This record gives sequence, C-alpha cells and structure tokens, in this order.
Amino acid sequence: MLTFLSIRNVAIIEQLHLSFGPGLNLLTGETGAGKSIIIDALTLASGGRASADLIRTGEEEAVVEAVFDIACLSGVRAHLAEAGFDDNDELIVKRCLTRSGRNRVFVNGSLATLAQLSELGRRLVTIHGQHESQALLRPEQHLQLLDSYAACDKIRQEFSAAYGAWHKLSDQLVHFDEQQRDAAHRLDLLRYQLDELTAANLRPGEEEELLEQRQLLVHAERLASASGGVFEGLYDSDEALLGELRRMVSVIREAAVIDPKLTAVAETLDGAYLQLEDAALQLRDYAARIEADPLALQQADDRLDLIGRLKKKYAPSVEELISLQERLNDELAELEGRCRSREELEQALAAAREAMEARGRDLTAARRTAADKLAKALSVEVHQLAMPHAVVQVAFEPLPEPRSSGFERVEFLFSPNPGETPRPLARVASGGELSRLMLAFKQILPEGEAPSLVFDEVDTGVGGAVAGMIGRKLKNVAAGQQVFCITHLPQVAAWATRHLKVEKQVQDGRTVTKVTELDKAGVIDELARMLAGETISEAARQHAAELIAQTASI
Repeated sequence: MLTFLSIRNVAIIEQLHLSFGPGLNLLTGETGAGKSIIIDALTLASGGRASADLIRTGEEEAVVEAVFDIACLSGVRAHLAEAGFDDNDELIVKRCLTRSGRNRVFVNGSLATLAQLSELGRRLVTIHGQHESQALLRPEQHLQLLDSYAACDKIRQEFSAAYGAWHKLSDQLVHFDEQQRDAAHRLDLLRYQLDELTAANLRPGEEEELLEQRQLLVHAERLASASGGVFEGLYDSDEALLGELRRMVSVIREAAVIDPKLTAVAETLDGAYLQLEDAALQLRDYAARIEADPLALQQADDRLDLIGRLKKKYAPSVEELISLQERLNDELAELEGRCRSREELEQALAAAREAMEARGRDLTAARRTAADKLAKALSVEVHQLAMPHAVVQVAFEPLPEPRSSGFERVEFLFSPNPGETPRPLARVASGGELSRLMLAFKQILPEGEAPSLVFDEVDTGVGGAVAGMIGRKLKNVAAGQQVFCITHLPQVAAWATRHLKVEKQVQDGRTVTKVTELDKAGVIDELARMLAGETISEAARQHAAELIAQTASI
C-alpha cells in the first residue's frame, strides 16, 4: 500500500509531504483546492501520462516521490528482482518532469524506464475516475471480471490448455502441408541428383586412373616406337649392343686368365650384360602391349568429361561426389519417413478440437450462469447508489474462431434511465456512474489485483442516504484494500479511516495548497463545514458528530 507521497512544484502545489495508512483515506476541501492534483501526482508516481503543463508556474522541474509498503506483495517483489531492482520491504519511486522534456524515473534509487514504472504502477494502484481509462471502459477486461465473479479459473485453465493443444496441432497441419509442398520439390531434386550420381557409378581414385590411361593412349605410337627401337638396338639387330658386350666380356675373361686382377672387371661387365638383357626383354614386352586404340581413348575422354561435369555441378572431387551421394540418400530416406501422415494429423486434430469444444461448452455454461447472477447483483448495488432505474446486462457475442479465452466475447451493457435500451458502458455511462459501477463491482468482487484503489467523483450527483450508502460501501472495500476517495459529501467523509483536508492559501502573492490530517475535533469541524458552509453552527457540529456516530455503530 501507499504510505508516503511527496509532491513538489506540481500545478498549484509548491511542496507537500503526505502520509497514508490502511483503510479509507478521504480527501475533502473546497473546489479548486488541489484535491485532484494529489490524485494526478499519484498517477504520475504510478507511471501515468505526464505533461509539462503540470509543472508549477515559474519552476523548471516538478518532482513526485512515493513510498509503498510491499512486504506482503510477493508478486511485486519478484517482479522487481526480475527487473534488476532492489526488492526490499519498501518500494521508493521518484519521477521528475522538466520543461525541456528530459524526464527521469527512479525505482529504489536506480534509473528506470517509464514502461517499467507503468508496469509496477499497474500492480500497485488502480485509479477509478472520470478522466482515467477504467477497466469498465475496456470490453476486453469485461470477460476477466465475469470470470472472477464466476470463479471459473480451473475450467478456464483447462480450456486454455485444450485450446493450446488444438492450436498447436492446427499449426502442425498447416506446416505439414507447407513442408509437403517444399518436400515434393526437394524430393524431385534429390531423386534427379541421385539418379545422375548413381548412373555415374563412380569409384575412389577413378579420375587419376583415367588421366593416366589417357596419357598412355594419346602417346601410344611414340611409346611403342621408343621402346621397340631401343630393344632392337640392344638385342635384335646385327649391331646389337648386347652382342658386342658379350664379345667384350669374353675378351676380358681371357685376359683375366693371364692377370687375375681383371677378374673383377670381367664380373662387372658380365653383370651389366645381364641388366641390359633384362631391360631389353622388358622393352620388348612393353612394346608388344602398347598399341594405338582410338576407341579406348574416346571412352576415357567421355568418362573424364562426365566426371568433370559432375564435379562442376556438385563437388570438387570424385571422393566428395561419392560422399554427397551417400548424404543425398540419407536425406531422401529422412524426407520420406520424417512426418506423420496427414491422416494421422487430421485424426489428432479432430480429437483435440472435440476436447476443446467440450471444455468450451463447460466454460460458456459457467459464464452464462454467472452472468445472470452478476447482472442481478450489480443491479441491486447500483440501485443503492443513486441509480434506482439503472439496468446492467452481460452480452455474449460468439467468436468466429475460438481464442485462448473461450468461444465468446463478453461486454457489459448499461442503461441509467428507464425505457432506454442497454448499450455498451463506454458509450453511455458518465464518469460518476462508472465510478459507482466500479464501486458496485468492488462490493461483489472486493479483492483486486492492486492493493491501493482510488475513487474520484464516485459521489457525483448524489446526496443524503445514497451518499451514506456510498461511504459505507467504500468502507467495505477498504476492509481488504487501501482506498483513496475525494468527496464533497459529509455523509461519505464520515466513514473515513483517515481524513485529509485540502486547503488553498495565498502566500507572498502565490497560491499554494496545504493538506492537514484531521483529528477527531477537526473531522467534526470539517463535516460541519461541508454541511453548513463557512459559518459553522453548533447544530452543524452536532449533526457532524451524529454522522460519525452512525458510522461507528454499523
């Protein structure tokens, strides 16, 4: 709850330091004294929209600081910690507005963004007033209010889970069809590529073998001529080198008989003869194998051309082409067996739709039953709040497609006067009527998300017993939440837990606002002023004391 509010240079407020407590905090005072400015300051501290027009005339900066007790607000503390702020028992917010537009926000002493402050403010303060965007003005919030009254959280969660399962399968079916279209194109490409690579029947090292074979075929005649000619010169002509070498070996061996020192030379020449003879025989065999083969050369060229084309299209080597073929085979198998059949998906989707519709029917039934009770309960409440002929209805509009919230849209309809057709709240309810409607809601649904509630102009256009009823209902709400209310009616002010009087004074030629927390005597005097005007009679004081006594007895 809000425990402290400091305001400096906001409109006619030069400087104020206000303390608040639990229960019903009432602000009273003459029109124009600055009561609404205090609410404006609280709006700024909770992340509301700001304008440089709020800065006090002659000043360059306006500052609002607020202190909230969040010791029991675990959700707020967790949110602070998640956002990187200190999560102590107290939350200190500071907002600075400048005429230059360089505005600043601080949360627990750390710089923050306005969006972060707005999110915090939503968790801490709810303001109901003529100039605020209330939940009742937002039809999207009406369904949440109805569900809160119906206490159908469990059914709604079950429906939301069923909707999520159905929606997920719907997306899967759409993606399945998209994938099938994409897969069909991919499968055609894969099969074409695999057919081409499979038909090539490539082998590791094949390209090197073909290049070597082609080299031999291109130079077959030259190789045959070279090897045959050398064989003939070594072995197969009248002047063959081997014949001459054999004769020379014989001569040296005969000489070695005379001089044994030549024996080694003879053996060397004999070894050379044997090596040359072996080389000559190899050349003979080589020349016999080598022959020009234009057909084999063409086949080698064709095969190398095929490999070249495949390398240019798919991969830079035969080995990588073979690896690619294996990968394409794997991908083809994966595409052909990756997804469930469409029939299986359709069956699962139909079952999920049936489960969702069953939960949706339960949710709709719970809402319609609660809507009738809610409309009657609201009618009773608003009749007690100076709207004796008002009619409240809950309208259902089926949605063309389900949402996570259900199968219908809900909107509250309102007619303040007899004979008028109920119409959407946002179009027909005045600010005061909206505030009283929200007060009626708070009687039926007293626990709200924000721990602090502000009611502005809730008593507009009423008086007497109705005003007393409004005060009583405000006090009822304040039993569970901190409530702030601006009022001009003593019958409302008599219910205050804490009464703050707002006054406007002139000091040194400037208008300033002063706020005083009233004691028991001060409360009686203020209520007497509200009853009788500036001239307070003893009878007015007695009437004020009676009003207070009546609230104490209830």
